[in-house]
Amino acid sequence: MHSDTISAIATANGIGSIAIIRISGDKALEITKKLTQRTTVEPRYATLSCVYDSQNTLIDEAIIIYFKAPHSFTAEHVVEIQCHGGFIVAQSILKATVHAGARLATPGEFSKRAFFNGRIDLSEAEAIAQLIEAKSEDAAKILAAQMKGSLKHFIEDVRDEIIHILAFSEVTIDYAEEDLPEDLVIQIKSKLDELYKLLNKTLQASKLREGLMQGFRVAIIGKPNVGKSSLLNALLNFDRAIVSDIAGTTRDTIEEQVKIGTHLIRMVDTAGIREANDEIEKIGIERSLEAIEQSDIVVALFDSSRAADDEDKKIVKLLENARESKKVIVIKNKIDLEHKFSLSSLCFDLELNSKDDVSSLVKALENIMDRSNSSDEIMLISSRQINAVEETMKNIEESFVPLEDQELEIFSFHLNEAVKEMASITRPFENDEMLDKMFGSFCLGK
Repeated sequence: MHSDTISAIATANGIGSIAIIRISGDKALEITKKLTQRTTVEPRYATLSCVYDSQNTLIDEAIIIYFKAPHSFTAEHVVEIQCHGGFIVAQSILKATVHAGARLATPGEFSKRAFFNGRIDLSEAEAIAQLIEAKSEDAAKILAAQMKGSLKHFIEDVRDEIIHILAFSEVTIDYAEEDLPEDLVIQIKSKLDELYKLLNKTLQASKLREGLMQGFRVAIIGKPNVGKSSLLNALLNFDRAIVSDIAGTTRDTIEEQVKIGTHLIRMVDTAGIREANDEIEKIGIERSLEAIEQSDIVVALFDSSRAADDEDKKIVKLLENARESKKVIVIKNKIDLEHKFSLSSLCFDLELNSKDDVSSLVKALENIMDRSNSSDEIMLISSRQINAVEETMKNIEESFVPLEDQELEIFSFHLNEAVKEMASITRPFENDEMLDKMFGSFCLGK
């Protein structure tokens, strides 16, 4: 356990019905007794008690819950004080805890203590942090499973399999006097092949479902005056973007969040893509192209009431490139007007009037996002985890040549590196700087 006792407000800032102050450390119970002027606090019971400051002035009447070590989130003595929410009350109690002997916790310090005290590993800690900011119900379910150790068990299984192969290699180095039997080399390579394919399957599934964790980004693109801003307003159900018949009205990307189905997504209305002489409009168009690159889904609008031109063909070319890495929905808009648009190289997914009914687009977006979680594969939820798996795969791949040449020292080196990379996902004890950076990104009080 740590020698000092920390405290922090564990709920969001602002006015609410309840605020929670969390205290963790050896002096948590002692500090609580000072604040409540009680001689005893029963563990795991909700106790209604008055809370006083250092001047014995009543701050609030609150619920006190004491978790005796090691039966707490941090595995230390933990007390939670549930007071009335607001800007003043919680801060006053927090100030009183510091005056009584605690110090203010740094961001993520409660989770960091839980990690060092063996209550959680890094995969579970990252799941906790991301669950707070989950952008969809599917993401929340995945993260809840990881909090219970689903990713940890997967990592341990892969790591144990590599260690088993490594142990055999190490024994062979020490005791073998003859070359390895050819069928044994084939068996080892076959097992490593299976592990490589399993990791690659997990990696690719994780990258495809990245939008579940970060929130899907949907870019609305098209040439000027095809109805992009009207479409955004219809999806948001309020007039967020200015709608005008003047080309170039939208000169910059406009971003707004909207909930579609069980997903919270970010809609990006882009400037009309065309050849522009105006410097400001040129910058807006450049940002539109960046928005396409950064999006998970591209919604491309074409105006049914205007004949196709070179600007439309340029949009089609952009879509061809976009399809390689993201989902694309092509829409024929303004279908209530006379049809003049024709382009043989373009197939439409939907036809609608963005000023009237966009329900078909909402359904299409929902289907794409729901399908992104159709797999039951284990999911990597951070760039740190993805990088560790990529490095593991790299070392497995580089072990094949020395295995075939029966250079077992080099073969074992690569497997040792693979084991270290897999272990880094759950418990990398050797990198304090990395741990400080990771837990420092957590919210205060977590």
